[in-house]
Amino acid sequence: MEQEQASKTLAGWAVGTPGPIVEGPLVRVQRAVPSPGPGDLLLSVEACGVCRTDLHLAEGDLRPHSPSTVPGHEIVGRVAAVGESVTGFQVGDRAGGAWLRSTCGHCRNCRTGRENLCPASRYTGWDADGGFADTALVPADYAYRLPEDQDAALLAPLLCAGIIGYRALRRSALPPGGRLGIYGFGASAHLAAQIALAEGATVHVLTRSARARELATDLGASSVAGAYDRPPEPLDSAILFAPVGDLVPVALEALDSSGTLAIAGIHLTDIPVLNYRRHLFEERNLRSVTSNTRQDGREFLDTAARIGMRVTVSPYPLSRADQALRDLAADRVSGAAVLVPG
Repeated sequence: MEQEQASKTLAGWAVGTPGPIVEGPLVRVQRAVPSPGPGDLLLSVEACGVCRTDLHLAEGDLRPHSPSTVPGHEIVGRVAAVGESVTGFQVGDRAGGAWLRSTCGHCRNCRTGRENLCPASRYTGWDADGGFADTALVPADYAYRLPEDQDAALLAPLLCAGIIGYRALRRSALPPGGRLGIYGFGASAHLAAQIALAEGATVHVLTRSARARELATDLGASSVAGAYDRPPEPLDSAILFAPVGDLVPVALEALDSSGTLAIAGIHLTDIPVLNYRRHLFEERNLRSVTSNTRQDGREFLDTAARIGMRVTVSPYPLSRADQALRDLAADRVSGAAVLVPG
């Protein structure tokens, strides 16, 4: 049953006219707090991670699905109200809202465990308002139960950066004890690297950011270098987190025979022409990553808890969401940027 809302006004940010982040596409908004419909949770937001997808939406790399949408899909909050038919959550519980918001549940992909490829899938902060605000609606069936005793800011990046990094790691087909190259080392990469290391992999990090190279070394990477440098040994697997198409042939050329490159981002600049012999011959594999399934999310959150994952965050007050995106665009963020209302 729907509960009385604690606040009548939502304060946050929305994408106005998409464009370069320096031109201020993110605008402040004040709106009525939405009422939870059947199956919905109304969350009082404790923290919301800032994902590179939010930057792509603000700058227009991803076409907006509706005007003036509130971005943000790494939402940690307390349940303020529940809609009809909700089970498993009650007012006061901590819950997480993530990128995947809904699927049809009956198409071929949904029936075969590939709901991330559902043609009717919808996404938080793209198809519906997200967490760059002090309240947010989240469908209960796509929400995650989160630990009550952990810092909300440290939980937020797990809900997209972590989950997508986990799926990208699995898509890279890293063998036990294998050699993994990671291109770009931001929010998602620094979490995926920890799983690979915990599973016995050798990890080589290639990124343009000096701050990111320091973090990679601190986390246990065997080598760090520039994004276009050659790793010190052939790679069994690689993950491209940087949205830079020029790095695709670079990463493919670094693979050993039968190696796999997984591209983790939702947006990528154009890929240069590939040379079959240099980049694909000897059964090298090139894979994309499209969203995630809820099972990915559950598996990742269990794994993060089991290995004691270290989450590095750069917190920003909600009032400085625009600055957080500018810093993300300029590679000035260490780990993950996280908005904290207040």
